[in-house]
Amino acid sequence: MTTSNVDAFLNRADTDKDRLRAALDEQARALGFDCIGITEPGTIEKAGAHFLEFIASGGHGDMDWLANQPERRVDPRGLWQDVRSVIMLGVNYGPDQDPLAILQQRTRAAISVYAQGDDYHDLIKKRLKALARWLVATAPSDVKVFVDTAAVMEKPLAQAAHLGWQGKHTNLVSREFGSWLFLGAIYTTLDLPRDSAEIDHCGSCRACLDICPTAAFPAAYKLDARRCISYLTIENKGPIPHEFRKAIGNRIYGCDDCLAACPWNKFAQEGREAKLAARDELRAPDLAELSRLDDAAFRALFTKSPVKRIGRDRFLRNVLIAIGNSGDAALAQEARRLLEDASPLVRGAAVWALGQLVERGEFAVLQSAALDGESDESVREEWRTAS
Repeated sequence: MTTSNVDAFLNRADTDKDRLRAALDEQARALGFDCIGITEPGTIEKAGAHFLEFIASGGHGDMDWLANQPERRVDPRGLWQDVRSVIMLGVNYGPDQDPLAILQQRTRAAISVYAQGDDYHDLIKKRLKALARWLVATAPSDVKVFVDTAAVMEKPLAQAAHLGWQGKHTNLVSREFGSWLFLGAIYTTLDLPRDSAEIDHCGSCRACLDICPTAAFPAAYKLDARRCISYLTIENKGPIPHEFRKAIGNRIYGCDDCLAACPWNKFAQEGREAKLAARDELRAPDLAELSRLDDAAFRALFTKSPVKRIGRDRFLRNVLIAIGNSGDAALAQEARRLLEDASPLVRGAAVWALGQLVERGEFAVLQSAALDGESDESVREEWRTAS
């Protein structure tokens, strides 16, 4: 093959790649993705080192799955050695109202924006699979799809693919969508045109760090999950540590403070996917009503919601912390009723809530009777420390 023929072949190959990329972008948007970017698998070395430091510090708390086989996270090729391109996709879930406003309604529950609609995992995975099928049919290749359920560092890969950048709160920030993007990934054996990495636009801003109620950021770009309200109310399986209970306020599932505080949200748009939109019954549910849920009612209310995965007992633990922070003495009756709950986790949280809402004398009477009859040592300790 002559030099001119080689050049022509290479140019044609590049043109075919560009056409495939353009078609891929068009198909992704037709399937409901709001943004798409592509990077190669070796772009997150620095983020991988940062992740290993995070694990070594113990900042992941009880999330042992994060520490398992870290080599599969720090480089996509550790998860699948044949991957040549990583396609990162985003779905906007921007809220239609200020997520912080609910924090002033102390007898109402604050549920994180992402959990007020259907579980995004199910919705996005279906779209990823549809896009992957289209890609394989268009350009024969092997693919794998991931949405927050495998050893994939979605946020660093999204930054490498130009979808946004990891802000000082460690979450992804987009110039177009602010803090509100769900991410998914397609690994492929295709060599596709890459995007340039997005640069950091945080500047000197500290809004996300300063608003955190539990000081979960020991430094910019570093999170101690053990202090994070999202971790404490979702991942943490035991009692909420006493030092954080007041700061939790009425947040019963997750926390949006650092996301909502970001100034880049002035460019955010309301999400267009109806299934991800907030259900009316989950916007500001009444704490008293939530405290009365048995297991069946809990499962029914949170059908298709990510809230369901923590189970009724951990959920009521969170509700009772919020009740204790409500300042509404009328809610003491809900806590008193749950002193008889079958779950020690629930009973312990009910003790703390009562201690915040009733007079010392009344509490002392309850305490005396409870210490005689309570068999679980963790609940007995709650009674002792609440006095």
